[in-house]
Amino acid sequence: MKSNLITRGGHDKLVAELKNLWHEERPEITRKVNWAASLGDRSENADYQYNKQILRKIDRRVRYLGKRLEELKIIDFSPEQEGKVYFGAWVEIENEEGEQKNLRIVGVDEIYDHHPQHISISSPMARALLGKQVDDEAEVLTPSGKKRWFINSIRYEKPENSAN
Repeated sequence: MKSNLITRGGHDKLVAELKNLWHEERPEITRKVNWAASLGDRSENADYQYNKQILRKIDRRVRYLGKRLEELKIIDFSPEQEGKVYFGAWVEIENEEGEQKNLRIVGVDEIYDHHPQHISISSPMARALLGKQVDDEAEVLTPSGKKRWFINSIRYEKPENSAN
């Protein structure tokens, strides 16, 4: 099942993408489609066919974002989270070989911006880290076997208007 959790920053990015598609990209491509259509025979008009394809892609994404944004639940930082790994946490971990990673646990919709440090809340690594504290050990089952990671630090992005 797809998680409906998202950070405020992730939600803001999706809203910005939707606004850009609807108010900037779609009107521009629509103008190009109308211009290309005015030239006559559409069956051999590459501009028309190409831009029509882009328009369909934009419309699909607009429909998806419109529906998805209604389903998402924004998870903001809460002081009760301090000291433990929960959704939205930045976690610095280290394995027995001394390899270090700095990861952020986010919703599946935030993975698609290809941020190399973002991991999905439903990933094996995130599930192993959830609820843990600094100096705790997390065991993760990987394709190459079990790996042990130690938690070095946990931090959260706090809203600017927070008193903390």
